[in-house]
Amino acid sequence: MTETNPIACLLVIGNEVLSGRTQDANIKFLATRLGEIGIPLREVRVIPDVKDTIVATVNEVRRRFDHVFTTGGIGPTHDDITSECIAAAFGVPWEPHPEAWGRLERHYKPGEFNAARQRMGTMPRGAALIDNAISIAPGFSMENVHVMAGVPRIMQAMFEALAPTLQGGPPIASRTVHANGVMEGRIAEGLADIQQRWPDLDIGSYPYYRMGGGGVALVAKGSDPDAVDAASAAITMLLRAIGSQPVQGEPPV
Repeated sequence: MTETNPIACLLVIGNEVLSGRTQDANIKFLATRLGEIGIPLREVRVIPDVKDTIVATVNEVRRRFDHVFTTGGIGPTHDDITSECIAAAFGVPWEPHPEAWGRLERHYKPGEFNAARQRMGTMPRGAALIDNAISIAPGFSMENVHVMAGVPRIMQAMFEALAPTLQGGPPIASRTVHANGVMEGRIAEGLADIQQRWPDLDIGSYPYYRMGGGGVALVAKGSDPDAVDAASAAITMLLRAIGSQPVQGEPPV
């Protein structure tokens, strides 16, 4: 697929995800919302709460992608090190952010804005705040790196606050056709021909298995909705040509 839109990378930061204790719930949300504003998500990495790893990875991907989003590691505990690692990656001091510090100080009762909570108001010098309508403590952006919470509800609130400031491209259109009883081997050659006809689209094949039988879901995605519609029509014809009965949309769960 030829890229005409700005592209994004997501860094999921947290030992709890790598250990299996926590199942990430943010990838689907971000991929969907970014597609809607024309910033396709092109890479996702899950990395541990290790300073050298975070710093090196952030510096790598911020040079390769138009936008980098991080989730996790900006709370009040000792293992929440994302913010100070972003400061190290950009080579700037990690220090109290006047506005973030003030918001938190006003939010907590006298004496409750302790050293742990003060970590949430400490950020890389020059950070631009990302508002948090759920729990006050903000995320922040440094150039093209956007640092958000790992808790899904808070992350989603932060993203919606950030989204109007992001420069995207045409929204990513997507069409899905599925067919029960079809195996990928029967359509692989025809699907490859369709991809060649529309090289600027992402055309994917995703088998599924259900009680009583399986099938395949075929997806066309891209920034040109007319091309996506045409490719979807060609996929439908391909499925009919092998005697299948294609259905528009995702297969039932």
